[in-house]
Amino acid sequence: MSIVKFNGATMTSDDLLALINEARAESGEPQIRRNKLAEKIEDELAGEHYTKRVVQNLNSTESAVFDLTRDQCMLVSMRESKAVRRRVVVKLNALASQAAFPIPQTRAEAMRLAADLEEKNELLALVNQQQAAKIESLENFFMAGETPFQFVKRLNGVNCSLISHALMEMGWVFNDADPKGRPHYRVYSSTRAKNWLNEKPRTIRGEGESTFVRYDLVLLLNGAKKLHDLYMSQKLPMKKTWDGRFSYIKFTPETSL
Repeated sequence: MSIVKFNGATMTSDDLLALINEARAESGEPQIRRNKLAEKIEDELAGEHYTKRVVQNLNSTESAVFDLTRDQCMLVSMRESKAVRRRVVVKLNALASQAAFPIPQTRAEAMRLAADLEEKNELLALVNQQQAAKIESLENFFMAGETPFQFVKRLNGVNCSLISHALMEMGWVFNDADPKGRPHYRVYSSTRAKNWLNEKPRTIRGEGESTFVRYDLVLLLNGAKKLHDLYMSQKLPMKKTWDGRFSYIKFTPETSL
């Protein structure tokens, strides 16, 4: 194979010509000239965006050279016979893979690639370490048995008065009470299945009134992680007076919720 490649996201028409002529030779078909390929390109890609430039040949004539994406190269190759275009497509895909992960050609390039990979691995390890620290911190921050309202109350800037409406919009809970009465939130089964939120029945006995059951929302650790991620991405309702700082108040017996 000739030394052809993708220069970033594009390939020159001269490189495509080399691929097509190699495929034609392997299939026993005659070679195609540069000007004929140029005609095919302009006809096939009419209305498409591509770069066309004029180069000076050794015999003082001029020729058009195009910079084409892989998809455009494939479109042009569809004008070839089935045997040729199959070979061209295979080679185009192989070259695209090499462009995504270039194979070092010299010892210096190999050493540079190894150093880059080591640096990326160290960065990935650092990110994983930071993520683990974040999860550990959140687990320490999380208080088992608390409600989502108690949890977000300790997140700086969250508008706690709107959190019930937000949980309903996100499909975590629904209001099981009469629309004209006091809200009574229940947890969707899909939310329980994700281990985000649960509900705990509580029997209420009032003087002179019938006994009835209320359900208290119980936030689970996975739900706390999800709420914290939503908080960090500013997808929870925030106060207009929020100072822009992401912080929380850790629960202690002395800290009032």
